[in-house]
Amino acid sequence: MKEINDIVKAYKQAQINGLKTALATVVKVEGSSYRPAGARMLVTEDGQLTGAISGGCLEGDALRKALLAIHQKNNKLITYDTSNPDDVEFGVQLGCNGIVHILFEYIDENSSQNPISLLEKTIENRNESVITTLFSLEKRSKQTGTVGLVRNQNTVLSDSSSISERELLNFSSEVLEKKQNILTRLSSNEILLQYIPPQTTLIIAGAGNDVKPLVDTASILGWKTVIADGRSTHALKKRFPLADEVLLATPEEIIEAIEIDESTVFVMMTHNYNFDLALLKLIIHQPVQYIGLLGPKTRFNRMMDDLKSSGIDIGEKELNKLYGPVGIDIGAETSEEIAISVIAEIKAVLSQKKGLSLRDKPEKIHTDILSI
Repeated sequence: MKEINDIVKAYKQAQINGLKTALATVVKVEGSSYRPAGARMLVTEDGQLTGAISGGCLEGDALRKALLAIHQKNNKLITYDTSNPDDVEFGVQLGCNGIVHILFEYIDENSSQNPISLLEKTIENRNESVITTLFSLEKRSKQTGTVGLVRNQNTVLSDSSSISERELLNFSSEVLEKKQNILTRLSSNEILLQYIPPQTTLIIAGAGNDVKPLVDTASILGWKTVIADGRSTHALKKRFPLADEVLLATPEEIIEAIEIDESTVFVMMTHNYNFDLALLKLIIHQPVQYIGLLGPKTRFNRMMDDLKSSGIDIGEKELNKLYGPVGIDIGAETSEEIAISVIAEIKAVLSQKKGLSLRDKPEKIHTDILSI
């Protein structure tokens, strides 16, 4: 989501500066690659790059291919074979042992349904989306490009699309169900259907100094951050310039002021037991995947006992969303280290990962795209 946000912002700035642009998208990977299918990079005609399609070794050549697409005002598919050890330019430098297919699309700013316009629609509100890109691996074939968007069962199709609204909805329903990218075929075209989740919203209860590194770290990932505290001396926007919102509020007022969904996560850092307990009572049955509780295990156990004595049902479903003490065990001591620990734990939970070292993971780093 952050990459899409950055690309949209860079495109708007390029328009202000009168610069033409092209969008490079990884549409298919065979074997290993630094970035998976769906990774994007915006290129302006003066050579500015936003986003990434590799670890840096393909960007130089990709810049030249993007500038060619801008000059010719035409889409191009380029295949980089990084599996050949004799390929000095790509094989040795990258060493990923994979074949990466990258689509370069000229962005027509006069088209209301160009690829950037479709990407922008995915960040307009808190809904899941599916972005559809058509391409062909056959030489000299027309490269259609990014042509469709599905959101809330509504479709947006560009005039150049060869896929029907009904076909797009059928394909996208499986993407939304599995929350996973899918690669399929239609006639001579391959179709990349990319799942775009809603932006993660981090609600931090507490506005102490230890909250600042957490906000800064979440901002790097492009998460929306909302700070809420009942102390007027602490809940000040000037203390947290990178936060999206700072609320002076009671637990009840917090719930009334924010939208809660499956992409909302909570971390309680007020250092006020009664405030945290009151807020937990209000959110424990909400559709959130993660609630982090700062403090030792004894504090967590006391809170569970108080919830049960209040008549609040705490079953396995509720316990699975509670993380107390909060954070992954990385030996964190300082506020900055704790922030990294907490953000890493939240990311792992949202990605349904265990948070293990990649060294100990037997599978590939990136999840294989589903083919249908």
